[in-house]
Amino acid sequence: MDNATTTWVGATAKQIARAVRRGDVSATQIVADHLEQISVTDPSLEAFRTVRAGEAIVEAEKVDEQDDLANLPLAGVPVAVKENTPVAGLATSQGAAVRSAVAEEDHEVVRRLRGAGAVVVGTTRMPELGLWGTTDGPDGATRNPWDLDRTPGGSSGGAAAAVAAGLVPIAHGTDGLGSVRIPAACCGLIGLKPGSGVIPRELGVDGWFGLVEHGILATTVADAALGFSVLAGGRPAKLVEPGRLRVGVSLRSPVLGVRPDVPNREAVSVAARLLGGAGHDTVTADPVYPTALNLAGLATWFAAAYREAEGTGVDPQTLQPRTRRHVRLGRWAWRRGYVRQEQRDGWRARSIRFFAEHRVDLLLTPALAGPPPAADGHTGARWGRNVLTNLRYAPYAAPWNVAGLPAIVVPVGVRPDGLPLAVQLVGPPDSELLLLAVAGQFEMRNPWRRHVLA
Repeated sequence: MDNATTTWVGATAKQIARAVRRGDVSATQIVADHLEQISVTDPSLEAFRTVRAGEAIVEAEKVDEQDDLANLPLAGVPVAVKENTPVAGLATSQGAAVRSAVAEEDHEVVRRLRGAGAVVVGTTRMPELGLWGTTDGPDGATRNPWDLDRTPGGSSGGAAAAVAAGLVPIAHGTDGLGSVRIPAACCGLIGLKPGSGVIPRELGVDGWFGLVEHGILATTVADAALGFSVLAGGRPAKLVEPGRLRVGVSLRSPVLGVRPDVPNREAVSVAARLLGGAGHDTVTADPVYPTALNLAGLATWFAAAYREAEGTGVDPQTLQPRTRRHVRLGRWAWRRGYVRQEQRDGWRARSIRFFAEHRVDLLLTPALAGPPPAADGHTGARWGRNVLTNLRYAPYAAPWNVAGLPAIVVPVGVRPDGLPLAVQLVGPPDSELLLLAVAGQFEMRNPWRRHVLA
């Protein structure tokens, strides 16, 4: 891009940062362009909870005033932060009705983003307590830029919608049972959930018993790698072309009775062919998802809601009916001791052994089992309907939170209905850069549409 460019909306984070460091464009202009796009597009998407228009311009001007931009990998890059993560000066929200006091300081991941030169333009919407795979509430529904009648997923649905619509080039999200990867799949993005301990968690009561991780949503692998490096507190990583890998391929669903539809099965076939074209070997390798894992996962999901509601001091009567029932079930599961660390530790050990026993470096699965559900109609629906909606369309992400293993979602095409298709890659501990490198091979051989710009 050059000085003749009329807008920087749609540029990658790497392109923006390089241009700002060179002096080709000011951070102030970059941020102004994106704020204008937000003002035009977000009323129909409802991706943002809060837009920091004036504050973001002031912060962009401060970036421009710095004498040395060479060490700012995100110089002038507009970013969005999920509303459950403290941003100084803003109320930290857990969805529409659950808000805490105004944060006095940034969360560590926000400090890292700003320290890298990024400008926080706002916070993005999530469903109440982050519980659902759809991002809606009594004050409206966040919509998928690919089809406004569909959800962008959840719980980082606002983040995914913002990136897919070009409102920001990258966005922060959190992933407790798939909340970065599910929206990435719904919106045709790269969505990375790192493994346990890679990025400081410090979220909520105890980060959903340690299941939640901070992650990144982006339109390119390079941007995802850049964002991940910043969140992890390191210098931007250079991805290395991987040697010949052996990749396990599995369509098996973690949820009994739920199977991937034809487009999602075909997505895995496409991904397997891409892996073969990149010189890797693929073999069928099905993880064994024990019934106890599903029961433990459900109990943890319920109890996490109870603990978060208790921790925020929210009046249960102010919660949505579906959330109230979830919290009640969580109180029951917690008090009866159904949430046990040894269950999570056992699944983690079993998951790590899977790679050794099958002699595979990575695991390839569908990202979703079906298309993104409708954007509307979930807030007022019965609790059971919400649970079934989540389990039926997005069963593949949650086990890897319980195991604490890194996982990434990568676009691979488009459904017959025009919505994106994606697959999930899972790796053993400390394989984040390998996952990104393999995703880069997908991107090179099968480029995807990066945005749905208005």
